[in-house]
Amino acid sequence: MYSNHEESYRIEKDFLGEISMPKDAYYGIHTQRAAENFSISNKSTNLHLIHAIVVVKKAAAMTHLKLGNLSPTIANAIIATCNEILQGALSDQFILDPLQGGAGTSTHMNVNEVITNRALELLGHDKGNYQIIHPLHHVNLSQSTNDVYPTALRIAAIRLLRPLSEACAELQNSLQLKENRYEHTIKLARTQLMDALPMMVGQSFGAYAQAIARDRWRLYKVEERLRQINIGGTAIGTGMNASLKYIYTITDILQDITELGLARSEFPMDITQNMDVFVEVSGLLKSAATNLFKVASDLRLLNSGPKGGIGEITLPSVQVGSSIMSGKVNPVMAEMVCQMAMKVMSNDYAVTLASMNGQLELNAFTPLITDALLESLEIMTKAIVLFKEKCIDNIVVNEEVCKKHLSESCAIATALVHHIGHDYASELVKKAQEESKDIVTVLKEEKILSEEDIEKILDPYEITKPGIPGI
Repeated sequence: MYSNHEESYRIEKDFLGEISMPKDAYYGIHTQRAAENFSISNKSTNLHLIHAIVVVKKAAAMTHLKLGNLSPTIANAIIATCNEILQGALSDQFILDPLQGGAGTSTHMNVNEVITNRALELLGHDKGNYQIIHPLHHVNLSQSTNDVYPTALRIAAIRLLRPLSEACAELQNSLQLKENRYEHTIKLARTQLMDALPMMVGQSFGAYAQAIARDRWRLYKVEERLRQINIGGTAIGTGMNASLKYIYTITDILQDITELGLARSEFPMDITQNMDVFVEVSGLLKSAATNLFKVASDLRLLNSGPKGGIGEITLPSVQVGSSIMSGKVNPVMAEMVCQMAMKVMSNDYAVTLASMNGQLELNAFTPLITDALLESLEIMTKAIVLFKEKCIDNIVVNEEVCKKHLSESCAIATALVHHIGHDYASELVKKAQEESKDIVTVLKEEKILSEEDIEKILDPYEITKPGIPGI
């Protein structure tokens, strides 16, 4: 039994002592300790962040190779390992909970250790043989968690912002197609859930499209604030243990391999300690979530029924709605979007709290910022894509129901105000409601306007346009 144990484990040590590590694990002692200390959420650190850290590690190795600070053998092994990870290898070796103490050091070391042990393996050495390649002396040369992690988070955020902006563009386009499709279909508008003026169905979709367009533009523009990076600032932004040649070279290499327009911050200490840019991005996600919630909520309401609700639109049926009520279909895609929006809003609060609680030269709560922000970016993109494809694209407007609701409403009486005054118009509405008549019938009975004038003034298509109806 003891022999089998020796074959299955390796011993690693740090200044706290020794630990038996699984022999086939690519992570090392720091990761093992962190796994034991921080396993609370049943989640793993976001792979987009992991891959962004790996990109930084690759750029660092390329820089040190160019400057002669690492031997070609070691540098190329590190670069080859980074390429493998970026192509999807070893993802199961990044095992740490996203919520961890240490400002992200554990996740950073997880990456350092995995790269080290795989690079050792590529060179024919045993994992843990850190005399040949060391996680800190080689993979982390001239770096600190405090410049690697913020730089990587910016890279990850930009990479997730771009597909989100594109998803918003596609949703906007889908809403505009509905705007054009139903530009001549009239319906009853509602304010405070009560009958208001006539409007075109296309106008409602156009209003939604405008809101999404604003979100798309805001999310597109905020990328500019994420492009400044503090790589080379090391521990607190002063750049100790990083030469100027290294700082400028790694920035150039990161620009080349990411193609994200990254730029070296003129004041790395700012980027190291201040997280306000992530609050800004998260706030824009919250703004977008607000609009998405509003659109989805409106659609649920207009879809209500099919007989006991408004029923002016029919949302696509995508799955059976009840385990007990036969034939029931629910607006599940809209409900999904609403829940996504709530989650993004709650994540925004987490980002805000974590960002404001940074202290002096570092923010210890960057892991929470990372987890919340990247989750929001991912779930919003996926939700918008699904919402467009499984809901918006195939909405059907029930035109006869729209006309019926409009014809039975006294809302068009507002068009009379210029001709007979507000008070008289209100009296006619009251009479129509009490006698269960439509406003046109009451007007004809009152004989205060000619039938020709009534027809011109109460033309619902004219009421949907600027100007005074009938003039």
